[in-house]
Amino acid sequence: MKQMLLVLDGVHIGGMARRSGKAYGPDFIEAFARSCAFADEEIFRVLYYDCAPYAGQHVLPISGSIQTFARTRHWLEELAKRDLMAVKLGAMKFCGYKLRQSPLAGSAPLTDADFRPDFEKIGIDIQIGLDVAAYSALKSIDRIAFATADPTRVPAMKFARRSGLEVILIRLPIEAPPGEQLLEHANSVRTIDWP
Repeated sequence: MKQMLLVLDGVHIGGMARRSGKAYGPDFIEAFARSCAFADEEIFRVLYYDCAPYAGQHVLPISGSIQTFARTRHWLEELAKRDLMAVKLGAMKFCGYKLRQSPLAGSAPLTDADFRPDFEKIGIDIQIGLDVAAYSALKSIDRIAFATADPTRVPAMKFARRSGLEVILIRLPIEAPPGEQLLEHANSVRTIDWP
């Protein structure tokens, strides 16, 4: 039985699942993770990477009113309690407000509704790199599977392959073909259907 480490890019999987109309939460994530393993594989650990929801207050660009961001982390905490799951959180950085679309000449004056909050997700790449390096050094796994479309994961994939691990790229059912960089550093690609 081959031991497999599964690296789940929550930002990517969550976006694709929601686009497919799936209810995204701990049950869905756990079922998806289990479906990634073949019959000859045992999941050693699932590393789920995402960002904690942003919490804070900021002044809206037109009215000057205060907008409060307060979303719950409850489902991430529930996921972390599941067997084999480790939840690794990056941070959300507030980068201001951006126009939803460029205003047309002669259009009505701008309102707060014409803007959307802009966030940057930080800290995930370095966590993935460090975790992949640590697990690669332990020699307790045979394979590492990445469910991502983000080319910034390539250095971690390269490191795992150089360490002697088989690298598998997990492709989601509605996803476009993986980028060339990801394909170059994967031993194989698996398309996994939604649970």
